[in-house]
This record gives sequence, C-alpha cells and structure tokens, in this order.
Amino acid sequence: MSAISTLEGLLGGPAPALAVAQSAPVMDVKSKSTRLRLTRRGRIVFFGIPAMLLVAALITLLGFVTSPAKASDTQAQLRPPVAISVTVQPGESLWGIAGAAAPGRDPRDVIAEIIQLNDLSGGSIHPGQKLFVPAG
Repeated sequence: MSAISTLEGLLGGPAPALAVAQSAPVMDVKSKSTRLRLTRRGRIVFFGIPAMLLVAALITLLGFVTSPAKASDTQAQLRPPVAISVTVQPGESLWGIAGAAAPGRDPRDVIAEIIQLNDLSGGSIHPGQKLFVPAG
C-alpha cells in the first residue's frame, strides 16, 4: 500500500496531485576534484603562522651564530682573583677580616667574596679556621 492510496482512503476521494521534484544528476566525487578555497583568515593561518615560526627560528639561529662566546670584557677579568690564606683568631668577624684585607673596598662586597671563595654556609666562622681572603 502506497502513501498516495492511503491518503485517498483517508480523504474519501482522489488524492491531490503532488509535485515531485526531479533530483539533480548526482556527480561522481572521484571524477571531479574540488578546489580548496581559503578565506582571508584561512590564508593568514595557513601561511602566516608557519612563516612567523620560520622567521623566529631563523632569528634565534642567527643570534647563536653571530654572538661570540664571551666570558669577560677584558683579559684581566679572566684571571682568577688573587687570594691569601688567613687564620681566624678568637674574637674576629668576617667584617673585621674584610676591612683588614681590602680597606679601600666596601666590606659587604669583600664578605660576599670570602663566603664564595670558602663555600661558607650562613657566614659563620670559628677561631682557628683557615679562610681564603681576596687580596687587595
């Protein structure tokens, strides 16, 4: 039983004429290749982002190639600092040792060098301890 005959039975008379749309011919997808269309934003994403990444990589590579390996500004800075050995006496402090070792410099800078040279933790010293102190 078709849909038209069912409709006739419900209405009690002949069914109204129905317009049947003709279907367009179906094209074989394999026979015609469709061309990819990109919008403006799509072109920016597709070409712009890889181009920016390439430029960033080239700038980074250029920076590594052209920058010299630089350990110091002058030859004098390449030499290790001259240090003398001092034995800590009872009642001495790092401040007093730094002031005696380099009277023309800021004692805080000299204390920092003493701590670094001797690998001191917390900056505490004990009588009889041998310290390397920067000379001059």
